[in-house]
Amino acid sequence: MAFGGKVLALAGGVGGARMAAGLARALPAGALTVAVNVGDDFDHLGLHVAPDLDTVTYTLAGINNPAQGWGIAGETTAFMGALKRLGGPDWFLLGDQDMATHVLRTLRLKAGESLSAITADFARRLGITTRIVPMSDDPVRSIVDTDEGTLPFQDYFVRRQCIPRFHGIRFDGLETARPSAGLVAALRDPDLSAIIICPSNPILSIWPILGVSGVHAALSTASAPVIAVSPFIGAKAVKGPAGKIFAELNLDPSPAGLLSCYDGLVDGLVMDHADADRAGNCGDVALRVTDILMRDGADQEHLALEILDFAAGLRAGTGGRDG
Repeated sequence: MAFGGKVLALAGGVGGARMAAGLARALPAGALTVAVNVGDDFDHLGLHVAPDLDTVTYTLAGINNPAQGWGIAGETTAFMGALKRLGGPDWFLLGDQDMATHVLRTLRLKAGESLSAITADFARRLGITTRIVPMSDDPVRSIVDTDEGTLPFQDYFVRRQCIPRFHGIRFDGLETARPSAGLVAALRDPDLSAIIICPSNPILSIWPILGVSGVHAALSTASAPVIAVSPFIGAKAVKGPAGKIFAELNLDPSPAGLLSCYDGLVDGLVMDHADADRAGNCGDVALRVTDILMRDGADQEHLALEILDFAAGLRAGTGGRDG
């Protein structure tokens, strides 16, 4: 079914970046806005580091490292080697090219520019036609409650490699954070035809976006269908700690377990064939069962086209259930 209109994608991390890349290939220039989690942002070595924003930006620019999913292809680490030699903290890897992003972002933030304006300018200079917007220009910081105490997100995720048992998470600053102008514009666009929750970690990457003032309410009343793409295949996370976190929170890494994270917001769920037999208890949510593994650009575009066809069917009232 032909798809027309604008698309808003909610993204974080590698899965979100890959899904955004597929949607960008499948849609006309200017039709896609990607709203990105900034709860992972942190200050390191005096620099404002924005891992999710950078992963999405580098991926859409086609300069990301495809093997690891983050960082820049062909990156060198001379800076980190020198830092380690002088006794500096080397637990968070910053590539030499990547450093330029953090240095310029920090300088421009200190000069009074917004994170949105800086992100848009970087995207323009890298030849990206998709609109990339932070979920908020206000600082939000993810803090993880573990069996080792509370840990700033990057300490949990990178320094401790998600080893501590996950008990919960809070988002400092979220209670006063305002949605970015770009996110507000996308939500209010009369041509908005689909809202895609990318296959990002629902707790670490999507909850912060949904928690920004007004976003949950806007999604719950949107005329455009809200479609979530599962980050699980065969009850295991495609990438990252989602499976471990679900287990430690006594959540089932199934379609129903995923939907429970989204508080009734979802109209349609896209899942892998490997999970079709676990699709019970999904209520009235429409289901699309397909191959969701994004091995390369062709897979990304194919999945995006499948999702857009699903969205078009939901808008037309013919979405139905595959499972």
